[in-house]
Amino acid sequence: MDIYSILTLIGGLAFFLYGISIMSSGLEKVAGGKLEKLLKKMTSNPLKSFALGAGITAIIQSSSAVTVMLIGLVNSGIMQLSQTVSVIIGANVGTTITAWLLSLTGIQESAGFIFKLLKPESFSPVLAMIGVIFFMVAKSNRRKSIGSILLGFAILMTGMGFMAGAMTPLGDMPSFQKAMVAFTNPFLGFMVGMILTMIIQSSSASIGILQALTLVGGVSWGVAIPVILGQNLGTCISAVLASIGVNTNAKRVAGVHVIYNILSVGFCFPLFIIGSFFIKDTLLANNITPFGVAAFHTVYNLFTAFTLFPFAKFIEKLAVKYIPESKNESAQKVLLDDRLLLVPTLAISECYKKTYEMAELAQENFIFASRMLKSFHHKKAEQITENETIIDSYEFKLGNYLLKLSGKELTEEDNNKISQILLIISDYERIGDHASNILKVAEKFNEMEKKLSDEAIVELKTIVNAVSEILSMSLEAYKNEDRELAMKVEPLEAVIKKGVRRAKNNHIQRLQEGQCSAEVSFLFSDLLNDLRRIAAHSGNVATSIIQLYDSTFDKHEFRHRNKAEDEEFTNRYKDYKSRYRVVKKTENV
Repeated sequence: MDIYSILTLIGGLAFFLYGISIMSSGLEKVAGGKLEKLLKKMTSNPLKSFALGAGITAIIQSSSAVTVMLIGLVNSGIMQLSQTVSVIIGANVGTTITAWLLSLTGIQESAGFIFKLLKPESFSPVLAMIGVIFFMVAKSNRRKSIGSILLGFAILMTGMGFMAGAMTPLGDMPSFQKAMVAFTNPFLGFMVGMILTMIIQSSSASIGILQALTLVGGVSWGVAIPVILGQNLGTCISAVLASIGVNTNAKRVAGVHVIYNILSVGFCFPLFIIGSFFIKDTLLANNITPFGVAAFHTVYNLFTAFTLFPFAKFIEKLAVKYIPESKNESAQKVLLDDRLLLVPTLAISECYKKTYEMAELAQENFIFASRMLKSFHHKKAEQITENETIIDSYEFKLGNYLLKLSGKELTEEDNNKISQILLIISDYERIGDHASNILKVAEKFNEMEKKLSDEAIVELKTIVNAVSEILSMSLEAYKNEDRELAMKVEPLEAVIKKGVRRAKNNHIQRLQEGQCSAEVSFLFSDLLNDLRRIAAHSGNVATSIIQLYDSTFDKHEFRHRNKAEDEEFTNRYKDYKSRYRVVKKTENV
């Protein structure tokens, strides 16, 4: 094996890893909302969690990535440790699908015309061409993603072919044959498989290298089995590295992954050693094929999964025992973990949920602040101030996280969601600011001897009630992704806008008639402005919700259409006006 073969081997491995990355990314994009729905079903039901782990791993082609993602979910407080155990067991089964795809390289030339068509070199060029056409010509994001899947698979198989070709000269080398004899020592084979997987941090890639090596010949079942066992343990390195700098529970997720794989190997390796004494000269001495590698990899993971599945609680207890709670650990949760960026659909979904938490705080602040206009309480004022600090923190952290997310390779739909969530975050932060302004006005009213007139109080109650409803409507529409409810916000915003304008005009008349002081008038005007702005931001949220699920929706055109010709808008406007009408001062006389 000369330097050129080594370079080809390195290049083949590079193509192989890049192909897996492209294919996984494309599969995730095609899965899109389906993957998001699967992730939302992460429950304490062990069987569902097992199936979920296997399904997600089959989609993103990496059990390590799933475990890293689980660490992020637990670190963010989204999942509990107990929910992850069955998912991790399922992930170990789901990762075997890659080995079966790679085993196609083992189809022999003499297999016949039909089977020969299944060889990667027969169909990969066709898939590559279709993938290029889809990727370059298709306008649909889904078709582009399908194109990237086909391209990724073709590159993956090309890399596999390069590795197999580079290793072909090994078959005639006496040193290689001696090495294979040395590898009949199962402990050596186990260590090589584990260390190789730890270095490249991908059990799929190390399995692929083994499958390419089997094409050379001379690799027996007795040599391959310990290597595969080592590869399954070596894949834990990704989870261990990902657990650095996370909270105790998140570290325990990595612990579960390591303990499960140690128990699996610890159970099966002695069985192999004992069994090898009885079948040494029969099956174990025969050469293994890529199909054999895939078959054993699958049988091993299925066997260990069903053997250890009933002991999921025991595995969790071991992780808790050996990774105790840190005394110096901060109790504060991570808002969103960067590990979730591995699956953008999940990251967007969690940003959506966190934005709703932020919105609830903004609504709570408005409710508390508006009540303070009637009766001021210092403890409530402190809570509003504390909430406002948290709201600002949400805006900063969510905004930065979404900007990181926007740097990922995303579909047009996901990019649209990120844009709209960023706008919604900004609107709720401003609502929180206006609620704080209302608190300041309430505080000044509390310190003043002069109060608002009875007429002003009636007008203020009407507008506050209307703003309370529009804020609740926009929040409910956001929570339930309710486009129809979001459409009902605009007419109420128009009623509030007109009510504020009329209340201001009424107050000017009262000021001219000497019914109130200038100082009270300025505070009343500031209060009305803040209420008007809260309504406007609620309206912005509503239009963002509509565009969230319809990227073709034009906000500007919608807001500036001829509303007199919109019968639905007119009917709703009349309904809201009858409930929240601010009467002209001249009409009171």
